[in-house]
Amino acid sequence: MFKEKVIEMKGSVHYLGRHADGTIFCDRTIDNTVTTVGKTQLALLAYGSGTAFTAIAIGVGSPSSTALGSESTTNGGGRRSTTDVVKTNPSAGVAQWVTTFSFTGALALTEEGIFNSGSASSGTMLASQTFAAINVVNTDTLQITHQVTLS
Repeated sequence: MFKEKVIEMKGSVHYLGRHADGTIFCDRTIDNTVTTVGKTQLALLAYGSGTAFTAIAIGVGSPSSTALGSESTTNGGGRRSTTDVVKTNPSAGVAQWVTTFSFTGALALTEEGIFNSGSASSGTMLASQTFAAINVVNTDTLQITHQVTLS
Protein backbone atom coordinates (compact mmCIF):
# COMPACT_ATOMS: atom_id res chain seq x y z
CA MET A 1 0.00 0.00 0.00
CA PHE A 2 1.30 3.43 -0.97
CA LYS A 3 1.59 5.89 1.91
CA GLU A 4 1.64 9.55 0.96
CA LYS A 5 4.45 11.71 2.39
CA VAL A 6 3.78 15.43 2.54
CA ILE A 7 6.68 17.78 1.92
CA GLU A 8 6.42 20.98 3.91
CA MET A 9 7.74 24.19 2.39
CA LYS A 10 8.52 27.17 4.58
CA GLY A 11 10.85 30.06 4.37
CA SER A 12 12.39 33.08 5.97
CA VAL A 13 13.92 36.32 4.82
CA HIS A 14 16.68 38.34 6.44
CA TYR A 15 16.93 42.08 5.76
CA LEU A 16 20.16 43.93 6.56
CA GLY A 17 20.11 47.67 5.83
CA ARG A 18 23.17 49.91 6.04
CA HIS A 19 23.71 53.62 5.66
CA ALA A 20 26.67 54.83 3.55
CA ASP A 21 28.85 55.09 6.68
CA GLY A 22 28.24 51.39 7.42
CA THR A 23 25.87 51.81 10.35
CA ILE A 24 23.04 49.29 10.42
CA PHE A 25 19.53 50.72 10.33
CA CYS A 26 17.64 47.47 9.74
CA ASP A 27 18.42 43.92 10.86
CA ARG A 28 15.37 41.66 10.90
CA THR A 29 14.30 38.18 9.91
CA ILE A 30 10.69 37.27 9.10
CA ASP A 31 8.81 34.24 7.80
CA ASN A 32 7.51 34.22 4.24
CA THR A 33 4.57 32.71 2.39
CA VAL A 34 5.29 30.06 -0.22
CA THR A 35 2.69 30.47 -2.98
CA THR A 36 0.58 27.74 -4.56
CA VAL A 37 1.79 28.74 -8.05
CA GLY A 38 5.37 28.56 -6.76
CA LYS A 39 4.83 25.03 -5.48
CA THR A 40 3.41 24.04 -8.87
CA GLN A 41 6.47 25.50 -10.62
CA LEU A 42 8.77 23.55 -8.26
CA ALA A 43 6.92 20.35 -9.15
CA LEU A 44 7.46 21.09 -12.85
CA LEU A 45 11.17 21.68 -12.20
CA ALA A 46 11.42 18.32 -10.41
CA TYR A 47 10.83 16.48 -13.65
CA GLY A 48 12.78 18.74 -15.98
CA SER A 49 10.20 21.30 -17.04
CA GLY A 50 9.56 24.87 -15.94
CA THR A 51 11.78 27.88 -15.26
CA ALA A 52 14.11 28.22 -12.25
CA PHE A 53 13.62 30.96 -9.64
CA THR A 54 16.45 33.45 -10.09
CA ALA A 55 15.20 36.95 -9.20
CA ILE A 56 14.37 38.99 -6.12
CA ALA A 57 11.96 41.91 -6.38
CA ILE A 58 10.97 44.59 -3.85
CA GLY A 59 7.98 46.88 -3.64
CA VAL A 60 5.91 49.39 -1.74
CA GLY A 61 2.57 47.54 -1.57
CA SER A 62 1.24 44.18 -0.36
CA PRO A 63 1.75 40.99 -2.37
CA SER A 64 -1.12 38.94 -3.77
CA SER A 65 -0.87 35.18 -4.18
CA THR A 66 0.87 35.63 -7.57
CA ALA A 67 2.62 39.04 -7.70
CA LEU A 68 3.88 41.98 -5.70
CA GLY A 69 1.26 44.66 -5.11
CA SER A 70 3.43 47.57 -6.25
CA GLU A 71 6.82 46.45 -7.49
CA SER A 72 9.51 49.13 -7.35
CA THR A 73 11.60 49.03 -10.51
CA THR A 74 12.92 52.52 -11.16
CA ASN A 75 12.38 54.89 -8.24
CA GLY A 76 15.38 55.11 -5.98
CA GLY A 77 17.13 51.82 -6.69
CA GLY A 78 14.40 49.22 -6.96
CA ARG A 79 15.07 46.64 -9.66
CA ARG A 80 14.50 43.04 -10.51
CA SER A 81 17.48 41.28 -11.94
CA THR A 82 18.74 37.75 -12.23
CA THR A 83 22.37 38.80 -12.68
CA ASP A 84 22.70 40.30 -9.16
CA VAL A 85 21.21 37.34 -7.27
CA VAL A 86 23.52 34.69 -5.81
CA LYS A 87 21.81 31.31 -5.51
CA THR A 88 23.18 28.71 -3.09
CA ASN A 89 22.23 25.65 -1.08
CA PRO A 90 23.65 26.37 2.40
CA SER A 91 22.29 23.12 3.89
CA ALA A 92 20.23 20.06 2.94
CA GLY A 93 16.77 20.93 1.71
CA VAL A 94 17.39 24.72 1.70
CA ALA A 95 17.43 26.97 -1.35
CA GLN A 96 18.86 30.46 -0.79
CA TRP A 97 18.90 33.66 -2.83
CA VAL A 98 20.95 36.73 -1.83
CA THR A 99 21.15 40.20 -3.38
CA THR A 100 21.93 43.75 -2.31
CA PHE A 101 19.92 46.75 -3.46
CA SER A 102 21.69 50.15 -3.61
CA PHE A 103 19.38 53.14 -3.41
CA THR A 104 19.54 56.55 -5.08
CA GLY A 105 16.36 57.92 -3.56
CA ALA A 106 13.86 57.40 -0.77
CA LEU A 107 11.48 54.41 -0.60
CA ALA A 108 9.31 52.89 2.13
CA LEU A 109 9.63 49.20 1.24
CA THR A 110 6.86 46.87 2.44
CA GLU A 111 7.09 43.74 0.26
CA GLU A 112 9.58 41.34 -1.34
CA GLY A 113 9.37 38.20 -3.44
CA ILE A 114 11.28 35.50 -5.36
CA PHE A 115 10.47 35.14 -9.09
CA ASN A 116 11.45 33.02 -12.09
CA SER A 117 11.70 36.04 -14.39
CA GLY A 118 14.01 39.05 -14.42
CA SER A 119 11.32 41.19 -16.07
CA ALA A 120 9.24 43.37 -13.78
CA SER A 121 5.67 42.23 -13.14
CA SER A 122 6.11 38.90 -14.93
CA GLY A 123 6.92 35.29 -14.14
CA THR A 124 5.86 33.02 -11.30
CA MET A 125 6.29 34.13 -7.68
CA LEU A 126 7.67 31.35 -5.46
CA ALA A 127 7.41 33.14 -2.12
CA SER A 128 6.76 36.58 -0.72
CA GLN A 129 5.99 38.56 2.37
CA THR A 130 4.78 41.91 3.50
CA PHE A 131 6.38 43.68 6.43
CA ALA A 132 6.50 46.91 8.42
CA ALA A 133 8.12 49.57 6.25
CA ILE A 134 11.86 49.58 5.77
CA ASN A 135 12.66 53.21 4.95
CA VAL A 136 15.67 53.68 2.69
CA VAL A 137 17.27 56.88 1.38
CA ASN A 138 19.95 57.85 -1.12
CA THR A 139 23.21 55.84 -0.64
CA ASP A 140 21.60 53.19 1.62
CA THR A 141 21.95 49.49 0.81
CA LEU A 142 19.65 46.63 1.72
CA GLN A 143 20.91 43.04 1.58
CA ILE A 144 18.15 40.45 1.27
CA THR A 145 18.78 36.78 2.08
CA HIS A 146 15.71 34.72 1.18
CA GLN A 147 15.53 31.03 2.08
CA VAL A 148 12.98 28.32 1.31
CA THR A 149 13.24 25.03 3.19
CA LEU A 150 11.73 21.72 2.07
CA SER A 151 11.26 19.21 4.87
